Amino acid sequence: METLAEFSLRRPASVAEATRLLATPGARALAGGTDLVVNLRRGLEKPAMLVDLAGVPELDALSWSDAGCEIGACVTLARLARDARVRKELPVLAQAAQSVAAPTHRSAATLGGNLCLDTRCVYYNQSEGWRRSNGYCLKRGGETCHVAPRGKRCHAAFSGDVAPALLALEAKVELASPAGGRKIPLAELYRDDGATHLALAPGEFILCVLAPRPALGVHTAYRKVRQRGSIDFPLAGVAVALACAHGRLEELRIALTGTNPRPLLLSGTEELLGKQVDESLLARIAKLVQKQTSPVRTTLVQANYRRQVAAVTAQRLVKELSAL
Repeated sequence: METLAEFSLRRPASVAEATRLLATPGARALAGGTDLVVNLRRGLEKPAMLVDLAGVPELDALSWSDAGCEIGACVTLARLARDARVRKELPVLAQAAQSVAAPTHRSAATLGGNLCLDTRCVYYNQSEGWRRSNGYCLKRGGETCHVAPRGKRCHAAFSGDVAPALLALEAKVELASPAGGRKIPLAELYRDDGATHLALAPGEFILCVLAPRPALGVHTAYRKVRQRGSIDFPLAGVAVALACAHGRLEELRIALTGTNPRPLLLSGTEELLGKQVDESLLARIAKLVQKQTSPVRTTLVQANYRRQVAAVTAQRLVKELSAL
């Protein structure tokens, strides 16, 4: 770990004050810090100012309405994982939150932080000395992506667990910035570029997430595959929302993490609606996953293994949920 670079720390008490501070060049939002502080220690980030959002009451709110659940960006993952109503009505979200790292991490890590998690790669998440000896990389300080040297695109993978759960729920995010607020589908928060995977304007930050309550008969779940039973980021994570009637699909959404530079909502699933959930349909799901995921050697595990794991996990979840 490196010695931390000099920075100023500000603690706003309102959204308006936070918005003003984050408009300052070189400012970065700080919530739980479980990702950002590690990057600071490794010299990957050197912001001039950290804006601690923990003292903004609106960002720590969790409320329900007929439309669903509104969750502040600073609500911790531990709170989401243990909240009785979230567990009952949005089980995919509670399961995803519960799967993140370890209890001590979840007690500090926030919803907004997990959605804005930095992308990861074995050539990027290293010490300054290690990266310098390798000529840095395309994501930070260099000109070459070491996992795909002939290209000019960063392949670092997004590994947040909560994003696919919220994609499966068709969630929206509310953003704040000096230019004003806006609401967008969660999918529009991300770009397919490991170096600049967030489509946030300068100074823009997440206020809250709007997670719709699934329709009657829709079942949801999240499953994560990792090298160890805790701590680790996903080799592949899959969220599914589906409804079945008489063994035939009426609704299906599948979202993935850990395989691409952004969380991925699988396309082409609408062509499966009305089909019987059988081995033929499960094979088609596996082909969709394998075609749309693009893992490369950004972890210590072979890329094709992660692609196969994602496909099999999606098949198993669809099969299990269709039997409920």
